[in-house]
Amino acid sequence: MRIPPFNPYIAIVIGVIAVSTSAILVKLADQAPAAIIANYRLLLAVLIMAPYVLLKNRHEFRLIQKNDWIFSALAGIFLAFHFIVWFESLNYTSVASSVVLVTLQPIFAFLGTYFFFKERFSYGAVISMLIALLGSVIISWGDFQISGVALFGDILALIGAMLVTAYFLMGQQVRKRLSLMTYTFIAYGISSLTLIVYNLIAGNAFFGYPADNWLVFLALAIFPTFFGHTLFNWALKWLSTATISMGIVFEPVGASILAYFILGETITWSQWLGGTIVLFGLFLFIMSTTKKRKVTISQRK
Repeated sequence: MRIPPFNPYIAIVIGVIAVSTSAILVKLADQAPAAIIANYRLLLAVLIMAPYVLLKNRHEFRLIQKNDWIFSALAGIFLAFHFIVWFESLNYTSVASSVVLVTLQPIFAFLGTYFFFKERFSYGAVISMLIALLGSVIISWGDFQISGVALFGDILALIGAMLVTAYFLMGQQVRKRLSLMTYTFIAYGISSLTLIVYNLIAGNAFFGYPADNWLVFLALAIFPTFFGHTLFNWALKWLSTATISMGIVFEPVGASILAYFILGETITWSQWLGGTIVLFGLFLFIMSTTKKRKVTISQRK
């Protein structure tokens, strides 16, 4: 294997910092509904990707089968509603709680493969899942002690993790036949159309937001998407999936630090304890499952 043109470990550090900004940016767009924020994040990402995909990968569109379009459409719909409920969760609960709970996505993904593809788990994977879920219960209980509103936000974050899992399950077969950029372009495009329809039905305004909110929409399309997950996928050529997955687990840490300095959010004892247990469980889970099956690198944030 040839020498990488850029240190892949530095790329992972940059990627983790980039995806850690996602929840912070959503919080900063305080004048726009969650569905509008999601709409512009994906729509702007599609517009940025369009010249590259349509010029370099347009031949792939002729190879797309009917079933691939169906699964891509379902993936885009699930992604749209993932963003709606996850962004909405940030209106009710803290960045720390929301990001930790939505990071449970790898566990929901492997549960999905168990029920749909009959994949078996090792005892280590089951134990690590129980540890991570225990941490999520501690976070939710602590938030419930603060207010029922915070608990509602936690529930939305968990639903967001389930929806993004459905997004990956729908798209994993299509990804075997299409390049990452082409599939992402299609899924994001369908997701954008879904969000446009949703916002029209909900009566959300598409314009009239402050200039700083528009900057946030653009930042969401650029930093978490391209400086985050594009770097993760590039690093896959040089580093193991386990290494990259471990790096992504640090996203809640980065998001919590940014939330403290930018938003002034403090972390409660239950978030410290529960978050630590969740991250420990995820570390064990990734280590116990990577040998059996390649862990999907999330494009959620």
